Amino acid sequence: MTLINSSYNWYALYTRSRYEKKLHQDLLKRGVEAYLPLKTEKRKWSDRVKVIEEPLLRGYVFVKVSNREYFDVVNNPGAVCYVSFDGKAAAIPENQIDALRLFVDHFNDNINVTRERISKGDIVKVKDGLLKGVHGEVVEIRGAKRIVLRFNNLGYCIHTDISLDEVEFTEKRDNE
Repeated sequence: MTLINSSYNWYALYTRSRYEKKLHQDLLKRGVEAYLPLKTEKRKWSDRVKVIEEPLLRGYVFVKVSNREYFDVVNNPGAVCYVSFDGKAAAIPENQIDALRLFVDHFNDNINVTRERISKGDIVKVKDGLLKGVHGEVVEIRGAKRIVLRFNNLGYCIHTDISLDEVEFTEKRDNE
């Protein structure tokens, strides 16, 4: 007779597009331990500014389940599949979930998540401020949130220190 492993592990669960909050609520109602890291943002409309909560990692909800609940959770409407490697769902250590919670709780207003890997030589476009619409080359990366840009198309070689929040990725320079 084989015993079913009843130990609980954290897993990342892919969700349907823009379904993170709904799936999170459904899982909590069903008694499943779930975690959805949320980022507080200010959104500006033409007539007002509103503070909203958005998922920090779009398309993911974290769940702590045993082998018994494993398939019930993924069969929930809104759940797509578990994040897996080599065909097996990847368990996430408890200390990493705790660290993520701590990070989100203490640094929520300073979190910036991007899938783009900006590196020296990349071309970006300024989204806001006096230089809005101007393209620049990344010449230096200063920490996780700031870069130095060179603007050749202004007629001069101007360098400025700017936040990653203020630029959008446009062109990857082949540095190899």
